[in-house]
Amino acid sequence: MRIMALDLGDKKIGVAISDAMLLIAHGKPTLVRRTLESDIERLKHLIEEHEVHQIVVGQPLYMDGRESPQSRKTAKFARKLEQATHIPVLLWDERLTSFAAEQQLEEMGLGWRKRREHVDKVAAMLILQSYLDRKQA
Repeated sequence: MRIMALDLGDKKIGVAISDAMLLIAHGKPTLVRRTLESDIERLKHLIEEHEVHQIVVGQPLYMDGRESPQSRKTAKFARKLEQATHIPVLLWDERLTSFAAEQQLEEMGLGWRKRREHVDKVAAMLILQSYLDRKQA
């Protein structure tokens, strides 16, 4: 059994899945958004393939903790995903994860084009790793 994390954007979905021991987040290929239905179908395939039993979706809040328009969209997607999969979906504070992912990729020496390719996946990994670390504490 594993946990999946999603970094949900308007154009892409970053995906990470834990190892079986729920210790380490592994990035998966980023999904390019199409329609709500096809996005959920592709996620359902990953859920089945990796035996996912819980989903954590990064919630983009304002820095003061208030909901943003994007966090409301994210919550709506999370509800629809939970209804479609019958798997618990948890919203997780993702403030600064995309920024941290961008910095991490820049430190690795990747140019801006390569960073754009990987930032959603790395952000999903950071969301999942923070969730896993909190569960272990």
